[in-house]
Amino acid sequence: MKIHVPPIKTQGIKTKLVQWIKSIIPDDFNGVWIEPFMGSGVVAFNIMPKKAILGDTNPHLINFYNSILKKEITPQIARLYLQEEGKKLFENGEEHYYLIRERFNKEKDPLDFLFLNRSCFNGMIRFNRKGGFNVPFCRKPERFAKAYITKIVNQIEYVYNLLQLKDVTFVCQDFSETIQNGKSGDIIYCDPPYIGRHTEYFNGWDEHKELELNRQLSNTSSNFILSTWHSNIYRENEYLKTIWKNYNLITREHFYHLGGKEKNRNSMLEALITNYDAISIVEEPMKKAQLTLFEHYYAT
Repeated sequence: MKIHVPPIKTQGIKTKLVQWIKSIIPDDFNGVWIEPFMGSGVVAFNIMPKKAILGDTNPHLINFYNSILKKEITPQIARLYLQEEGKKLFENGEEHYYLIRERFNKEKDPLDFLFLNRSCFNGMIRFNRKGGFNVPFCRKPERFAKAYITKIVNQIEYVYNLLQLKDVTFVCQDFSETIQNGKSGDIIYCDPPYIGRHTEYFNGWDEHKELELNRQLSNTSSNFILSTWHSNIYRENEYLKTIWKNYNLITREHFYHLGGKEKNRNSMLEALITNYDAISIVEEPMKKAQLTLFEHYYAT
């Protein structure tokens, strides 16, 4: 399965986990794919459901993808923009980056958001308390070389073409509102900021929100898949033994490259939590190992 990388990079992007997530989706799934935390959109854009509702509280993500949906951003428009602004970045260096950052914080242009996302430090998305994008420059004035622009444009083209074929709705709203759209036969895929981990989500994440997410998913008539973390070399996710203990759990090791500090870029045991029997769906060679992990974890 070829994994298509989306044009917007986000912390915790699930590019390398898409195939794993897809492996636990029932073969007969024909409902609505719902994501209350769409982020980059990499999971939905690769699973390619017939109908999807993709939500996030970050208005800039939603605005960017809505602009593609409405054809306000096309591959050609993006190419011309990146060529022009990339040339200015090469000539003026970080001065031009900060000019674009200031302009974006005033005007909220989705193409400026793309520019910042692909030329800021380590591909981070971070905002200050006033809602201003505040990630510094990556210090690579030659960032938008011809090949890199083509790569980004190809990523936009894939999403652009996909949105012409599928029934996709983008909504900027709280996760609880998006979950309310779920009905029997639908799948709600949740990829919230990882509780107990350092995160720079648009409007933060804490125990209160984790508990509310648990309440919402416990009451839905839809199937759900929740991405979270299981453990790393330092500690484990205590919520797996408390609020999520009554659901099915499978794990897989993963390494994150995004993060403000190198010490935060470590391997982690990822977890998928479901309210249906995901273990019976995964490939046969994986079943025994994952079931053993599940039994061992809850036996401790």
